[in-house]
Amino acid sequence: MIFSTLTNADRYAALHPLFPRAFEYIRNTDLMSLAPGHYPIVGDDLFAIVEHVPGRTRAEAELECHRRYIDIQLVLEGLDEMGWKPFSDCREPVDDYSAEKDIQFFRDAPASWIATPPGAFCIFFPEDAHAPLVSAGRIRKVVFKIALKTG
Repeated sequence: MIFSTLTNADRYAALHPLFPRAFEYIRNTDLMSLAPGHYPIVGDDLFAIVEHVPGRTRAEAELECHRRYIDIQLVLEGLDEMGWKPFSDCREPVDDYSAEKDIQFFRDAPASWIATPPGAFCIFFPEDAHAPLVSAGRIRKVVFKIALKTG
């Protein structure tokens, strides 16, 4: 898991061949003008999901993990207090992994919480279970989904 701000985004560009494209999209797009929804950038290999939703409590947030995609979760408005726990430490699955949706949920409590303000982002790899959208107010954010294997 990585927690950082957009001013340091270039530092992470070498971690995946599509990270530079994601950060370029962030720099060249008026993200605040995008309506909630799905935005393809490089087919199924890189796309953005815009969310503008009310936050939930820590108790309501379930840990989730993905196997095929890396998440870059960029907060635009509000404060997203994201829970985190190593996937290898998760012991209480809600259900089986859904290959179709690339997601699995867990009842485990997060090991830590990351208060993510506007302009900051978290990068979650498949080994990172995470519980996003925790806030007392509304959250506007963009989640970039980057395929582990491209092509």
